[in-house]
Amino acid sequence: MMQFRWLLLVSLLTISGVVVDAYGTGDYGYVGLRDNYYASSCKDAEKVIKKAVQTELAKNLKHAAGVLRMQFHDCFVEGCDASVLLDGPRTEKTAPVNAKLAGFEVIDAAKAAVEAICPGVVSCADILAYAARDSTVELNGTAWAVQGGRKDGTVSRASRAEAELPPPEFQVSQLIDSFARRGLSARQMVVLSGSHTVGVSFCDKFVSRLYNFNSAFFTDPSIDPAYAKELKNICPQHTFNTTIEVFMDVITPTSAGVFEANYYKTLQEHKGLFTSDQSLFDDTRTKAMVTSLLNNRRFQKEFGKAMRAMGRVGVKTKGQIRTNCRVVNTY
Repeated sequence: MMQFRWLLLVSLLTISGVVVDAYGTGDYGYVGLRDNYYASSCKDAEKVIKKAVQTELAKNLKHAAGVLRMQFHDCFVEGCDASVLLDGPRTEKTAPVNAKLAGFEVIDAAKAAVEAICPGVVSCADILAYAARDSTVELNGTAWAVQGGRKDGTVSRASRAEAELPPPEFQVSQLIDSFARRGLSARQMVVLSGSHTVGVSFCDKFVSRLYNFNSAFFTDPSIDPAYAKELKNICPQHTFNTTIEVFMDVITPTSAGVFEANYYKTLQEHKGLFTSDQSLFDDTRTKAMVTSLLNNRRFQKEFGKAMRAMGRVGVKTKGQIRTNCRVVNTY
């Protein structure tokens, strides 16, 4: 009887489009996604995409962090459907939250390369997922198996991006809620936040922590004082430059970044750049998670699993395979 009830539950979840694994890990899946998705329809797809990504990143490795960030910004708005790639007035990429998003040319190159061998087969949403993995590897991260089978969406609204993407001021409760609405656990949230080990930000994203923080403190007391002074030198109170790049990870501050677990060490040292970063260590609900992820091997392994989970968010099994990732097909 117990086995029958379990099979019935799995059947109902499958019909609704969600598959929960038998171990209750919260690893959410969608009908149609699978590993080696293009093995028959375009057997060299992943290889060709990887080569195109490597070629583009050889020109500007800083775009690797941009592509990784791009998939997060895509999946959290309309689901993982490449809506963030669409050009046009009031599309997602025009939203202020996406103003500094970089690496679109990497996806363009990967799409052109795969269209040359298998026209109309590989979706832009899948290309973005493969490119995020390959970009992480170029930053010395560990690869993971990427599932394919997503379709490309036809809707892209700047207002949705502004409403759905967690801002840098979020506290842990808000972060947990935002990720939970997408079937992702608190631990997966902490793991995915580790992507801030690469890339840069800009003064306007965190300057509120440096000056006139609240009625009790002029500067956010959770910031290491020496680090706060350094940031104030970079971002003067009234005259900061919004184009100056500030490294997310102060332990390995290279131009492109190195994908590793040092992000979590910066949180222990109270050098998290955003409130949404530092609160992960300061909140008792997530502090132990941060500490456990100081182990780089564990972080790398869990990051790949968390990216697979995020890659299933809001997947569309009906939609387009765009010919040009920037434009909705008109036929």
